[in-house]
Amino acid sequence: MGILSGNPKDEPLHYGEVFTVWSNLMVDYGMIAGFQTFYNHTGDVDLKKFIEDAIQVAREEIKILEKILKSNGVGLPLAPPERPVARVEDIPPGARFNDPEISAALSADIAAGLVACSQAMGISLREDIALMYGQFHLAKAQLGAKLLRMNKEKGWLVPPPLHLKYSKE
Repeated sequence: MGILSGNPKDEPLHYGEVFTVWSNLMVDYGMIAGFQTFYNHTGDVDLKKFIEDAIQVAREEIKILEKILKSNGVGLPLAPPERPVARVEDIPPGARFNDPEISAALSADIAAGLVACSQAMGISLREDIALMYGQFHLAKAQLGAKLLRMNKEKGWLVPPPLHLKYSKE
């Protein structure tokens, strides 16, 4: 029997998997802090709910990632402190992110997360790690679809130039 056969959880992680899981955990820690800040700045009730959902998805990822690193003897990255809840009215208007800006930043974060999950699936030799990133990818895709719908409904979507007619000239 080879070193990479049998129960995947008994197989060693390779350096790429360790770095990917560790980096993902560090990014999730930072995302939560950033999302909490966005939460304080938004006035839109639907966007607040979306941010709460996004934070919950990140917290679920963190539990899984921390467990993998700990069980493989890898130290965890430092996490920033939780952000306190603030009233949007207490943030001066010129210093406040507006809702379309927040939504655009969230959209970019989700898109980057989808790419990172795809890359992690591609480098994984352990099936459980690849499947875990497939589940993370699905959760991010669902968040992305929900946010895209919200962006369209609220008029926050800024599309690139649309190609409506094709000239044969």
